[in-house]
Amino acid sequence: MTESFTPLLTTTDWNAEWMQLQKARRHRDSAVYWNERAKTFTSKDYPNPYVNSFLERAGVAPEESVFDMGCGTGALALPLGEAGHAVTAADFSEGMLSILRGELEARGIKSVHCEQMSWEDDWEEHGITPKSHDVCTASRSIAVDDMRAALLKLTMVARRRVCITLPTGASPRTDDHVIEALGLASRVGRDHLYAVNILSSMGFEPELTYIKSSRHDTFETFDDALRKYDDMVRKACALLPETRTQIALSKLKPWLETQIVENEDAGKPGERGIPQGALRLREPRTITWAFIAWNVD
Repeated sequence: MTESFTPLLTTTDWNAEWMQLQKARRHRDSAVYWNERAKTFTSKDYPNPYVNSFLERAGVAPEESVFDMGCGTGALALPLGEAGHAVTAADFSEGMLSILRGELEARGIKSVHCEQMSWEDDWEEHGITPKSHDVCTASRSIAVDDMRAALLKLTMVARRRVCITLPTGASPRTDDHVIEALGLASRVGRDHLYAVNILSSMGFEPELTYIKSSRHDTFETFDDALRKYDDMVRKACALLPETRTQIALSKLKPWLETQIVENEDAGKPGERGIPQGALRLREPRTITWAFIAWNVD
């Protein structure tokens, strides 16, 4: 006689688990936080390999309109606007949108409309109505408590296709090198799998590919690097017992001492046009993004 078996993959409420995970592991991003970060941003995200890879996979056809949610300073909106697409670029950070508006004006792009709004807002009050855009994008911007609600909103707005990216780990602010070195690789989340499972349970057939993005972090002093990585590890350990967190942190300084070297490009503009610090990591920080797309028709 065969024992009964309940397959968790098909019976788990993945959105409920996602909501519990978000509540347990991190604070919510806020417009105030991103307005402050915007002071250190420019519009120099394009062109770069990540943007090129995203747009190639998105396959926006000529003359199609695009709704870009969480647009930031315009990594996608600017090249789409330059290509002649009508774009609604939405973000809850006025600081980010201000940078984007300035760049749009400087480049003479008229086809991009900026809208200040959040994932939780009533989108129709902002003119973002069902089937109002051909393609919806959300690049590196889905930091929400309710994943299913966010995916549904994008799906309702799109006439043809939705394209998003999510980190394959717990956060794009985490360095996979240190996570592996401190023995935490099996402890971090896999955010993209929640989206894939939720979409599949809704009857969609999500496409999944991967985009690798490199970041060259620099620091003025070793202590600056240590503070940043201490915070990074603590957030990665948010779901672990305090004793496990302390074990990981005890390994951090010795690991960093082997990884921090002098930066031969100190003072020169970095990837976002900001002067580089005196020190850098021996190897660039690599982030793997999951590109997830689905057709809605």
